[in-house]
Amino acid sequence: MRILITGGTGLIGSNLIPKLKPNDITVVTRNVSQAELILGHKVTLISSLDEFKNLDNFHVVINLAGEPIINKRWSDEQKKVIEHSRWDITEKLISLMKASNDPPSLFVNGSAIGYYGRQGDEIIDEDFDSPNDEFSHQLCERWEFLARKAESERTRVCIIRTGIVITRRGGALMKMVPPFKFGLGGPMGSGKQYMSWIHLEDMLDGLIHIIDNIECKGVYNFTAPNPVTNAEFSKTLASVLHRPSLLPMPSFALRVIMGEAADLLLYGQRVIPKRLQESGYQFHYPELEHALECLRL
Repeated sequence: MRILITGGTGLIGSNLIPKLKPNDITVVTRNVSQAELILGHKVTLISSLDEFKNLDNFHVVINLAGEPIINKRWSDEQKKVIEHSRWDITEKLISLMKASNDPPSLFVNGSAIGYYGRQGDEIIDEDFDSPNDEFSHQLCERWEFLARKAESERTRVCIIRTGIVITRRGGALMKMVPPFKFGLGGPMGSGKQYMSWIHLEDMLDGLIHIIDNIECKGVYNFTAPNPVTNAEFSKTLASVLHRPSLLPMPSFALRVIMGEAADLLLYGQRVIPKRLQESGYQFHYPELEHALECLRL
């Protein structure tokens, strides 16, 4: 099977590729030399989709490219960078698929549970249709709209709304761990906001499940079945590290540091993976405590 991946050097893509072997994998990357260091020489690396006239030679396309959403303050300029790093490459992929005589049979497109916007404690599955109209929703809504254009009788489309991926290999969790190890961790804001998380291994194996099961199509929440509040997450992380969870991070302090992007941490969504479980996927790590303990932080 020939697979084309964008975003292959990111947290999810770089860990997914070894699981996809021995398939023939091509990765689109802006920095080929850096990608070689991360991925090795057992994948084909190209610097631009302009090298293709169509995608006839690929069976699967996995589109994970995008500027990290929380690494910088959300100025108007940064918002445009975040948007176009996702939208533009997706539009290009769709154009190449439309130009194909024998298009890929599967198009997997990234998204995020930020699609739903801030939602309090209501349980949210893929049928939820009242998203809060804010930046994260607007970003994901158009991204998903573009991705759905790939759907045809010959191509199924799977849209992956990802939660907080927990792993010791990077990502949000490893930014949280240091203050907790020094006994300086605690809830953020009220602590009542939900954190819908997923262990990296379930993220990767869930993607393999989607690829291997041809009946899978549409939107899938990639979150563990048991989301927790930020206060619960902080308490569990502190317990696993054998440290206290006593020092909350006030909302105003997060806003000073992060600006509008702090909303992603101060508000949340209580998301469950209804369709992924209905498709037959069984989670390795449905409970947070076990997931964190197995990371050996």
